[in-house]
Amino acid sequence: MITGASGRLGGAIALGLAARGMDCVCHCHANTSAAEAVVKRIQATGRRAAAVRADLACAGDIERLFETAAAFGTVRVLINSAALFQRQPLAEMTAETISRTLAVNLTAPMLTSRHFVALLKADGLDCRTAAAPFAKIINLADVAATKPWAEYAAYCASKAGLVGLTQALAKELAPGITVNAVAPGIVTWPEPMTPTEEQKQLARIPAGRFGQPEDIAKSVAFLLDNDYITGHTLPIDGGRSL
Repeated sequence: MITGASGRLGGAIALGLAARGMDCVCHCHANTSAAEAVVKRIQATGRRAAAVRADLACAGDIERLFETAAAFGTVRVLINSAALFQRQPLAEMTAETISRTLAVNLTAPMLTSRHFVALLKADGLDCRTAAAPFAKIINLADVAATKPWAEYAAYCASKAGLVGLTQALAKELAPGITVNAVAPGIVTWPEPMTPTEEQKQLARIPAGRFGQPEDIAKSVAFLLDNDYITGHTLPIDGGRSL
């Protein structure tokens, strides 16, 4: 299950998982055409895939999303990739914009994790009595959780909360489920940068370039392969967080 699979990062992760032999439930919100395009590319590899639309700010939609996933097949991996990333200067914030950002970026991963664990329990899998990990949760955090952007306070707060959630669930769900996060640096940006802004940001990145979706997909694969990493947030930022 990949939330936000219609985005550049979520789509790259879904394709990477399919290349590793996984079937994929690809969540989207409004951009169904992008999700369907990802699904077609996955199906072309011989794997099964389905696009499912849901508003992650709505608890009922999340429940229906997992009902669809359960009908599709056995779910052993949850990737919480969906997020709202938009500029919200303090003077322009409203209760509604703050609430929606937190709902999608932080509350939704809590709820998707709860439904995910419930599906596993329905299959007779108990994370507390397991001898080894049988499932994985990976959250997409952001270097902004520790190196925040000005005028993105709600977004940065939500990602800091997601790091905390990752650590808390890693303890609660061990040893049967590992819970980790990746923290991308600049891979996507909600609006075009001016050349001056671009050079300013590049000057803060030791690697000298912005990230690519494939960089994030490879880090997700690394965490899926390792059963002895849990509660960790892996920066994938070219060194920006140093």
